[in-house]
Amino acid sequence: MAIIKVWIEEGCIVCNACEAECPDVFHVTDTSCNINGSVREDGVDSENRDEQSPLSGSNGSDLEDSIKAAAAGCPVEVIKYE
Repeated sequence: MAIIKVWIEEGCIVCNACEAECPDVFHVTDTSCNINGSVREDGVDSENRDEQSPLSGSNGSDLEDSIKAAAAGCPVEVIKYE
């Protein structure tokens, strides 16, 4: 089943593990991690915590394994998806 949306909860330690695993979705900044607007329906680069924008097109199924691997590899478990 495809991932519908992905977001970052508070507490990101900017370790870069998620971006290394799935750079299409995650972009680490100086203070947190953003979900790239290029894979979101709303086109906004942010943590997607407040917006809860769905992933666009087939990104949820095409990138599902990489998103799950990034979430599993997050040392502070702030990557969430549904």
